Amino acid sequence: MMYLIIDILGAAAFAISGVLVAMDKKLDFFGVLIIAFVTATGGGTLRDVLVGNTPVFWMLNPVYLFTILGAVILAIIFVKQLKYLRKTLFLFDTIGLGLFTMVGIEKGLAAELIPPMCIVLGTITASFGGVIRDILCNDIPVIFHKEIYATPSILGGICYFLLSMFPIEPVYSYMGAIVLIIVLRLLAVKFHITLPNIYRVKK
Repeated sequence: MMYLIIDILGAAAFAISGVLVAMDKKLDFFGVLIIAFVTATGGGTLRDVLVGNTPVFWMLNPVYLFTILGAVILAIIFVKQLKYLRKTLFLFDTIGLGLFTMVGIEKGLAAELIPPMCIVLGTITASFGGVIRDILCNDIPVIFHKEIYATPSILGGICYFLLSMFPIEPVYSYMGAIVLIIVLRLLAVKFHITLPNIYRVKK
């Protein structure tokens, strides 16, 4: 049950971030809906295909479609209020990053993958919806430049497996990893922490 709740919350968070990006690009309602949908489901769809879980998750449970549609409608209705909050898009994207990382790791564990592969799967789940969103909106995906994006997912996954080695309730390992991912992403943006640019030429 906790897994489903986290998955749905992540879908809603990413759908809202997709709506805000699409509306900034001045897309029509259908375009906004498509961008929200691929942002919320793109990473999970790729994840399920990789582990052979077909039909993919959103085809098996209509709750995801209703959640995404509801998030789109609410975001459109309250878009003016959301736009007054300068960090809204970033905040929803960051929350989705933390939630979806753990959903992907859980899927990897269910497929009996080793921890490193589970972390890769979690990173794909969390990141690739945003990659598809940015490509469709004609932007360079955030994961490929400028900001630390996938790194918090990787570190959060490592944190989860380290915490799971201790005699504590699984929910604390889950929440600890999610909080770490969100905090690392917030700190990276606040203090302009980036990975080295290998193409930077010293003058």
